[in-house]
Amino acid sequence: MKNFMMIFIGADYADLGLSPDELQNRMGKWFAWGNKMEQAGILRGGDALTPQIRRISGENRTVTDLTSAEAKEIVGGYYTVEAKDFDTVQDIAKDFPDYDLGGTVEIREIMVFDR
Repeated sequence: MKNFMMIFIGADYADLGLSPDELQNRMGKWFAWGNKMEQAGILRGGDALTPQIRRISGENRTVTDLTSAEAKEIVGGYYTVEAKDFDTVQDIAKDFPDYDLGGTVEIREIMVFDR
């Protein structure tokens, strides 16, 4: 088995103008998906991320503070899961709650280094 990260990319909910009921419904879908992975014994961790972004880049270490509106798309969170291969994680990602909002799941295998 290998460890993979599912990275969630999309618009910030606040920028979409969702109603409190829509937010509540959406959170219910997220909790149901997370619970499904927990019950299957494959969820290893994960968190939601705030929309504030600070980038440090280049040789001069230029600091840029961005909001989710300026970035257009943000990494809103991630899960780490244990699975056999990419295809298995792709199947898990079918239940991602934000596809209908134009969201994207990026799947990356976590590297293992010999120590």
